[in-house]
Amino acid sequence: MHILLFAHLQETIGQSKITIDLPQCTVGEVKEWVASNYPNISLQQVMAAVNEEFATDATIVQPEDTVAFIPPISGG
Repeated sequence: MHILLFAHLQETIGQSKITIDLPQCTVGEVKEWVASNYPNISLQQVMAAVNEEFATDATIVQPEDTVAFIPPISGG
């Protein structure tokens, strides 16, 4: 499974992509894995996408999928 990180998430851990080995799970479980392995980032306010389609925490993720975590955008 590939995890893409954007904006401050990417800056905080120093990379834009993580590859992990998880069985079928939910987006919420992927968030839990990331939080336990990278405790210095928070995924509470981020949007998620699975294979380029927006997803909820209940969305099922397959081991070959790509999950993206996208923080809220601000600016003017």
